[in-house]
Amino acid sequence: MVYLVKELMSTTVVTIDAETSVAAASKTIAQNPRGYAIALKNGQPAGIVTERDVIRKVVAENLAPDRITVAQIMSSPLITVDPDDELSTAAETMKAKNVRKLPVVRNGILYGVITARDIVDHFTDYVDRATKEILVWTPSMI
Repeated sequence: MVYLVKELMSTTVVTIDAETSVAAASKTIAQNPRGYAIALKNGQPAGIVTERDVIRKVVAENLAPDRITVAQIMSSPLITVDPDDELSTAAETMKAKNVRKLPVVRNGILYGVITARDIVDHFTDYVDRATKEILVWTPSMI
């Protein structure tokens, strides 16, 4: 048995319009304990902006956050996973693409977000489940 992305993803997702100023978006992101927002263009997920993006692309460059839009600093195109993908697929995608957050999207519909933290938080459960499955199929040593 495997874990699926939809079993561990967060379905509470903070979204903002891509044309929102970084100053306004920062207030929204600050209210999200996970430190990100999904940027929408015409109601469709188009990018992701994180606290790290704001610091590196705006603050560190001494740009005016009220004059820069989310679209100018968001990571795009989105790297996504399907709700029915296995957790291992999400983890491999995060590793290969060097990201910590993956929007969960199917047919342009945003279902949630899975983060590296979500995977780490459930790692022990995953190992326990795998161990029990192995023991069920292992011949008795008695």
